Amino acid sequence: MSAILGFVFVGLMVIGAPIAFAMLIAGLVAVWLKPGMPALVVMQNLFSGLDSFPLLAIPFFILAAELMSGGALTDVLLKFAARLVGMRRGGLGHANILTLTFFSGISGSALADAAGPGAMLIKMMRKAGYKDAYAAALTASTAIVGPIIPPSIIMIVYALTDNSVTITGLFLAGVIPGLLIAVSLAIVNHWVSVRRDYRSSPEMLDPSPMWLLFWRALPALLLPGIILGGIHLGIFTPTEASAAAVLYALLVGRFVYGTLRWDMLPAILFRTALMTASILFIVATSAVFAWVLTVGQIPQEVAGWIAGMNLSPVELLIAINVLLLLVGIFIEPLPGVMIMVPILAPLAEAAGFHPLHFAIVVIVNLTLGMVTPPVGGLLFVTSVVSGVKMGPMVREMRPMLLALFIVLMLLTFVPLISTWLPGVLGYRN
Repeated sequence: MSAILGFVFVGLMVIGAPIAFAMLIAGLVAVWLKPGMPALVVMQNLFSGLDSFPLLAIPFFILAAELMSGGALTDVLLKFAARLVGMRRGGLGHANILTLTFFSGISGSALADAAGPGAMLIKMMRKAGYKDAYAAALTASTAIVGPIIPPSIIMIVYALTDNSVTITGLFLAGVIPGLLIAVSLAIVNHWVSVRRDYRSSPEMLDPSPMWLLFWRALPALLLPGIILGGIHLGIFTPTEASAAAVLYALLVGRFVYGTLRWDMLPAILFRTALMTASILFIVATSAVFAWVLTVGQIPQEVAGWIAGMNLSPVELLIAINVLLLLVGIFIEPLPGVMIMVPILAPLAEAAGFHPLHFAIVVIVNLTLGMVTPPVGGLLFVTSVVSGVKMGPMVREMRPMLLALFIVLMLLTFVPLISTWLPGVLGYRN
């Protein structure tokens, strides 16, 4: 059963089938060829995979991000970030990083960050004299902060896959790693800007006073704090926080910024429904795939094989990093979490790793795959919105990938980076 599942899944991936269909068809074929097992269990697992109250947070967080974007959020954050750091060497590159970091606290999606504000940032950097390929590479690299700084769709799915962690604990655990990634990319941008003499033109910046730009951006900047603060104070659960975020985004876009019109809502709701359907379809098909893995005892076999190697905790962490980096190259983070966590989480628990530390290592590893050729989803999205070919963009990304790898090693071998903030606020997991 396991051999059939793996063969069909890999075969479909090789011919370019979407990951959701590859998991569903592989699971269906494995069940169909298993004597005495009715195919009806596939449909049962499709529905049971979605039968979870916390999954309601996904469409609400997506809708909140769409509402804030419709409410001129991107423009407001970009103007504030550009004035804050734009006059420094490589200022628009720093503004790119800062804007996408701000936006990641709202969208929870790397692809949304690259396709939305990322496209606008690339155009601004191009006008300021930055190389097109460099602007696109910096945008793609920074967009991976989206799934790491809360709210994060991947973290919601991870918490549903591994009961040893909570959504709130994961949200808090991702704050410092996300900021660390942003800082590392800012260091790379400064280094490149000094070498190439990238400077920003004052005429490209909004002439409004800094205090006014901050005041305009404040309602958008408050949203992540409202989400995390409300959850921590017990005002609402993570799922209820997502609904509160939608209400807040609607009020801010319509009555504070005044740019969100009622006639924009149908298109916003349509985009939200489309993105939600694609994500939840992956979740449902991942449930089928994970169920077949469990029935075939594949996690137990892999765990036994790795345990038989008698690896030390450090060697185990290195082996898991290598495995996840390879998996992330070919599989998107969301199905990657659904497939790999049931296999690796028991090993991590047996080795004594903190569950939040291990979760962040898994999420960052799989997210890095989005900017790693040949399959990196962020590379394709950024290439489309910027008009830059993949080859030049990947070449420009080499120092950024090195910085991201260094951050990954720090997160792997310094657990306190992930566990300190949740611990201070009283969250064990």
